[in-house]
Amino acid sequence: MKFKYIFLIVLFFVTDSILGQCAMCRAVLESEEGQVSAKGINDGIVYLMAIPYIVVFSIAFIIYRKFKK
Repeated sequence: MKFKYIFLIVLFFVTDSILGQCAMCRAVLESEEGQVSAKGINDGIVYLMAIPYIVVFSIAFIIYRKFKK
């Protein structure tokens, strides 16, 4: 049981290093000199990807707690 929690915590902190760009976005942004906007777009993609998972898992946890009682 502890392994699941440790895995989820590690997974939460590793998501910052995941490259979430599609091939076309990466090709356009790699041609830029400063790479500042590439990092910003990549962070935005990861942020937008994480929100639905957080909402779904929160709802599932609430349902689980309701049925457990």
